[in-house]
Amino acid sequence: MDISGLLGILALVGFLVFLAGAGIAVANASQGRQARGGVLLAIIGLIAGILFWIVSNGLIIVEPTRVAIVINTLTGTVDEPRGPGAHIILPVVQQVAITYSTTQQFVEMSEDASSANAEPIVGQTNDGQTVRLDVTVRYRVQESDARDLFLTWRDASIADGFVIPTARSVVRDVLSGFSAEGLYSGDRARLSADVVAALTSRFADANLLLTDVLVRGISFSDEFTAAIEQKVVAEQNLERARTVAQQAETEAQGRANAAVAAAQGEAQATILQAQAEAEALRLVSEQIAANPSLIQYLYVQNLSDNIQLALVPSNSPFLFDFNSLAQPNSGFVAPEAVPSQPTPTPTPSS
Repeated sequence: MDISGLLGILALVGFLVFLAGAGIAVANASQGRQARGGVLLAIIGLIAGILFWIVSNGLIIVEPTRVAIVINTLTGTVDEPRGPGAHIILPVVQQVAITYSTTQQFVEMSEDASSANAEPIVGQTNDGQTVRLDVTVRYRVQESDARDLFLTWRDASIADGFVIPTARSVVRDVLSGFSAEGLYSGDRARLSADVVAALTSRFADANLLLTDVLVRGISFSDEFTAAIEQKVVAEQNLERARTVAQQAETEAQGRANAAVAAAQGEAQATILQAQAEAEALRLVSEQIAANPSLIQYLYVQNLSDNIQLALVPSNSPFLFDFNSLAQPNSGFVAPEAVPSQPTPTPTPSS
């Protein structure tokens, strides 16, 4: 029980004491006795009842999470809002019209909503598809805006009179700027952001603070969902085929690069081998030019060890210089130095 209620009870007790004192005074007077005691009790009770009544009606206690709207009953004006705490007003002249909760409140528009006015929002996209959305709107009343909010809505329900109709209208307007396929594939976050931006200004005009908007579910028609799923499957198959083709192309390119590298390696090896052989021949040529008898020496060195006599033509154009070899004491017999022996003629038998 709050203080105002307790003071109201005390005021009632005071008035009861007043009635009891008045009754005692009347009874004593009718019996010829003094009525002073009853009159004094009645006066005390009346004064106490009036004082407690004035205090109980002139003192308001506002809870920590609420704000009170006080109106002047004589002029009809709205005073400044009373925040949490104890406040004194003039009884009868001033009274509390309404108190608003300053905590966060929400309205849920979905199949599970308890209110008949809070059904899912149904709208159309820019490609003509019908979409159902489950939306939750969170808002709260600020103490600084409570007076203007009361002047706008008075006793009307803010949720049913403003929040739900405004949210439905804004969501449908924003939804008309999106395609169903875009919402299906990932534009939900952008839809929510656009809805929040549009509702924030509308709520500010109505002296409410919008804290959040949640687009919790988007439902499409069965036909559209089936068509989108077929398209997704086709795109996945196409992407898979592209991946396989890219892998085959990569493997073929790798094999081609390997073949080119091998061919280049073989060509480089052949070039190096030819260069080595050419260098070897150059060196041999230099040595032969410097030592003409070197080739003859090598030839003799490569003859078998049991060779004692070699017959070569006298007009040989290579390997040996027979004139130099046919010098005395050289051990070499030129072909013309060997006397020719006539071949005997066979005698026929008798």
